[in-house]
Amino acid sequence: MDFSFSDEQRTIRAAILKHCSQFSEDYWLDRDRTGTFPENFYRSLADAGWLGVAMPEAFGGSGLGITEAAIMMQAIAESGAGMSGASAVHINIFGLEPIVLYGTEEQKRRAIPRIVSGADKACFAVTEPNVGLNTTQLKVRAERKEGGYLVNGEKIWISTAQVANKMLLLARTKPLEEVSRKTDGLTLFYTDFDRSKIDVRLIHKMGRHAVDSNMLFIEDLWVPETDRIGAENDGFKIILQGLNPERILIAAEAIGIGRAAIDRASRYARERVVFGRPIGQNQGIQHPLAKCWAQLEAANLMTMKAATLFDNGEDCGVEANAAKYLAGEFAFEACHTAMLTLGGMGYAQEYHVERYLRESLIPRTAPVSPHMILNFLAEKVLELPKSY
Repeated sequence: MDFSFSDEQRTIRAAILKHCSQFSEDYWLDRDRTGTFPENFYRSLADAGWLGVAMPEAFGGSGLGITEAAIMMQAIAESGAGMSGASAVHINIFGLEPIVLYGTEEQKRRAIPRIVSGADKACFAVTEPNVGLNTTQLKVRAERKEGGYLVNGEKIWISTAQVANKMLLLARTKPLEEVSRKTDGLTLFYTDFDRSKIDVRLIHKMGRHAVDSNMLFIEDLWVPETDRIGAENDGFKIILQGLNPERILIAAEAIGIGRAAIDRASRYARERVVFGRPIGQNQGIQHPLAKCWAQLEAANLMTMKAATLFDNGEDCGVEANAAKYLAGEFAFEACHTAMLTLGGMGYAQEYHVERYLRESLIPRTAPVSPHMILNFLAEKVLELPKSY
């Protein structure tokens, strides 16, 4: 059992932190205020080759594991970029894993190098109104036609749809009432984001304004058969391959935000003098910050354990979900504690912790709620009856 990073992993973390230092916290505050995609940041990571960290070497990637990807994404968030920086590149890092595993050689050659280079921006269109986490009930329909499919329906909470030119789309190809198992009948596609057939409506939200969230209204979108990933009606099984890595990456990003908040609060506590002494000398300030540090480190151990299990080809569902739960809860507490440490200044945008607090709610809530994770852990670990 080794709890230390390898030399290569330490190098990745140091290199990403150095790279991100080009983009100050004020850069991210400006992106947040204006709600503009961090194109310069995105392009800089692409040009430096970082977007392919976990993609196969045969298609331009570095061929590293989810552990290295988690280290990278955590460092991005920790640099002060938060979820705005992490979400800008999140799908590039591991989003095309279904194509790596189930795509044809032609599909891999067509899709992966362009994601690695940053030439393509993709969005992941799964979630729908009135469906939530009950993915087997998806209603967007892909009707089989000669040579392809005609897609109609609505999607919601689709990130980066304002800037994407590609879409990973999960749609129903067989009516729910006709399937023998509720997980059947869904098909995965990777296709062009045709804005003449997709009405994209921005969702104005609480945080992470730099990376958009949207509703999609799809009307008669043509998807050629060559854009189908894997077999028809097997889409649910295919996307399951990416659930654990996604939870691991989200957990790593949450820990990064929490660390950024605690670092800024600690610096403030050392410098802020009230009643003739730095406020950081008071245990009422020290103890909450120290507690948050310990909680984040514990969450990080679970995150890296889950990543290591995944990279070793072992089952990591329990660990990945536990990591996401712990990181989401503790990151939120860390950001809230940081805000309280700064007092009134914690409410001011120029001190950044209010932005961290708003963004920490994303990994706490998405892509799966803490309540659903606890349901999963109760069933899988404690062997309690399934509650949903």
